[in-house]
Amino acid sequence: MTGRYRRAQGRRAPAPGTEGDDAAPRAPRRPSTPEEQRDALLAYAFRALGQRALSAQELRARLEKRSDDPELVALVLARVQELGYQDDTQVARAENTRRGVGAMRVRQTLKRRGLDDDLIQDTLQTRDSAREAEEVAALLERRWSSFARKRDPQASAFAFLARRGYPGSVIWPAIRAFVANQGEEPEWNGEEDEG
Repeated sequence: MTGRYRRAQGRRAPAPGTEGDDAAPRAPRRPSTPEEQRDALLAYAFRALGQRALSAQELRARLEKRSDDPELVALVLARVQELGYQDDTQVARAENTRRGVGAMRVRQTLKRRGLDDDLIQDTLQTRDSAREAEEVAALLERRWSSFARKRDPQASAFAFLARRGYPGSVIWPAIRAFVANQGEEPEWNGEEDEG
């Protein structure tokens, strides 16, 4: 008999109605006063924002799942914004600085997350086209071996980069330059897709 087994054997059984194997799980106590409800919803908002930067629309949707009181939801949302924990400008800036995604993908993501069209436009105007071209070149360099196994490597590369949100006006010159550095002959008909 090991010492660990003896120690476990020497423990007393829990008293009836306490936290034993037979005890029924206790339901969490629901906040009853308006102040308790506000504090509970505010604590939830801080936990949600601690996990991920949320837009105002995303946070409002989460709070509305927790509370039926629209005034309370608005109050909590205003409070976290006042304290600087939720800011759509910060959300837009973070999304805009993600590497490996183009302007069109950023626009789509910000729109889906519920940001204002003016904020989206302002955010996209700060994008550096030279940085996008560098990102496309780096992605081509890193992924070309998988594209080269395809029937049409350049079309595969274009489709991959377009799904990432880069415009054709950035993709095609990068593909041409990459193929020229590889010593391959370009296989397209000279038409560019501006989308």
